Amino acid sequence: MNENLFASFMTPSLLGIPIVVFIIMFPTIMFPNPNRLINNRTITVQQWLIKLILKQMMTIHSAKGRTWSLMLTTLILFIGTTNLLGLLPHSFTPTTQLSMNLGMAIPLWAGAVLLGFRHKTKMSLAHFLPQGTPIILIPMLVVIETISLFIQPMALAVRLTANITAGHLLMHLIGGATSVLFSISTPAALTTFIILMLLTMLEFAVALIQAYVFTLLVSLYLHDNT
Repeated sequence: MNENLFASFMTPSLLGIPIVVFIIMFPTIMFPNPNRLINNRTITVQQWLIKLILKQMMTIHSAKGRTWSLMLTTLILFIGTTNLLGLLPHSFTPTTQLSMNLGMAIPLWAGAVLLGFRHKTKMSLAHFLPQGTPIILIPMLVVIETISLFIQPMALAVRLTANITAGHLLMHLIGGATSVLFSISTPAALTTFIILMLLTMLEFAVALIQAYVFTLLVSLYLHDNT
């Protein structure tokens, strides 16, 4: 139990060279480009999943918002696949790094906001000052709305980082406790092992749910600005 609890969250390196770029690119291998007239079952399931995601995400959008369909589909597949691969033993999960999540959240949020200011300038500015606001409260409300606008990408990144990191830490702690209890009390070790299996199943669901939530919130920001 003397192992560093946060060792699994450190950026991996090979011969002193960070290999996180190759880890981030790895999920693209799992979604090959179909080049046959009749696809196999894997490609068929992937295409069905992509169509389902597009149907869920794009029904509320206008024609301008639907131009983001490829980006949003790629985003949810990338985050979901990365989260699932991070559940493998001795693997690294890039989405536990706040810097990477901010790198995804800030450009997408900024693109949606700039799109709103370009095509819906009056409506975008109206969000800073709700109708019927007393004159005394106008400066305070403008400051509050500005802060709430700029905190959106931070909330996106922190939510994803916190949920994935908390699940990995729990699995690490319960796994360590299980290995120690096997030499002390077998029934207690079996109990913690069952809890670990249930937690692992929960983490599979969390990995997919967090990918969906992240992409859905980006889609809602886009919907508000198009």
